[in-house]
Amino acid sequence: MTRAASRTPRRQGRVHGEVQGERKSVFDAVYDLVRRIPRGSVMTYGQISELLGGVISPLAVGWALHACPEDVPWQRVVNAAGRCSTERRHEIPIGMQRGLLEAEGVAFRLDGSLDLETYRFVPPATWRPRFRKAAP
Repeated sequence: MTRAASRTPRRQGRVHGEVQGERKSVFDAVYDLVRRIPRGSVMTYGQISELLGGVISPLAVGWALHACPEDVPWQRVVNAAGRCSTERRHEIPIGMQRGLLEAEGVAFRLDGSLDLETYRFVPPATWRPRFRKAAP
């Protein structure tokens, strides 16, 4: 089996950017959801992807947050291991995300992760993203 053939196939219909509809893009739905995360709580990139129906990948959630408006608390989104993923971004100072979260009361373990069972935010079932996939 070739290396390319061994890769997991991409989910049918998943996008990494614009989804037209009632909102300008799926990125707006990401921003709306992240604005709802309370201080001292977090969500994961994958959790946000799933709540948006899987039409945007967890990686694309990160891209959206990299270019988010100033009023979006981007620091409240962490990876599936409960770690900050911004340490690899040269334009974000090392420790900035962790420092912002600690200022909100989030405690980190010695290994640099946080307890997702304690800090994960689950939005109410009444929250629904308002966008639909653009016609092909």
